[in-house]
Amino acid sequence: MADIDACGDTTAPLLAIVGPTATGKTDVSVIAAQKLGAEIISADSMLVYRHMDIGTAKPAAGERGGVAHHMIDVVDPDDEYNVAIYSKQAEGIMTDIVKRGKLPLLVGGTGLYVKAVVDGYSFSEAGIDPGLRQRLQKECEAMGKEALHKRLGQVDPESASRLHVNDVKRVIRALEVYYLTGQTISATSGRRDQERKGLHIFGLVMDRRELYARIEKRVDRMIEHGLVDEVRRLLEKGYSEKLTSMQGLGYKEIILYLRGIISLEEAADLLKKRTRNFAKRQLTWFRRDHRIRWIDVNDRRPADIAVEITAEVEGVFKPASNELK
Repeated sequence: MADIDACGDTTAPLLAIVGPTATGKTDVSVIAAQKLGAEIISADSMLVYRHMDIGTAKPAAGERGGVAHHMIDVVDPDDEYNVAIYSKQAEGIMTDIVKRGKLPLLVGGTGLYVKAVVDGYSFSEAGIDPGLRQRLQKECEAMGKEALHKRLGQVDPESASRLHVNDVKRVIRALEVYYLTGQTISATSGRRDQERKGLHIFGLVMDRRELYARIEKRVDRMIEHGLVDEVRRLLEKGYSEKLTSMQGLGYKEIILYLRGIISLEEAADLLKKRTRNFAKRQLTWFRRDHRIRWIDVNDRRPADIAVEITAEVEGVFKPASNELK
């Protein structure tokens, strides 16, 4: 059994539930956490932002089932934030959870955030060159993001295959690291020497047609619940539409509507299409990790899925405090 009395090593326990958006990770994880006495660490790159609730499908207090949730509402939309900051903060939280005799439960669909915690990446300390970054941004505007992504593919194929052509900020960062260090961003990142022995990771998956139907219902529900007003309030507070946070799914599409560029119906359809494509990319990312134990969630209740997960890990993780009784 993996004792919950150590941290910072590869035997420290970690349960993870991952998968594409709209597969029901929130409901399943809350029930599993209640059964296991776990605390949830969000691995979602959008849930970190305050004031962004509807478009991120952030679980409300009443949906958290009394379970402690971490890495939600930690920064404002205009704060600088990235996976390196997330990794450091999440590791600190996980260490604290383990010290208190609890089980950390990592939940989310941002593959890079999950990998940062699961595989213990320490990210490059390569400096920042504002001039170089500005020059790359101007080249992107002049030649197009496809040309910039193609250039990255020539010097760093691994990062190019991982980063979407629209993820201009990270494409520029990868090129910046290469030009500053002569090495790829992958080569300048460290990784834990040993595999994490205390890891159990489950992935939720469902029939594609059912997933797409869920995505469409979710988008309709977001708009009904006030997504347009949420985006309008953010803009009125002075948050620029160019911010990384405001370029997230659900926000950039509604901004197009608020700017009068497209209708609300067109914005909703565009959001549905982009979310479907995002779900495909999420699944492709997670399919690469052969440690994931996949669970088909078609026509199944969250409670039943949670029971399946907890049945596999109950008895594996034994709180250190229990040994003292």
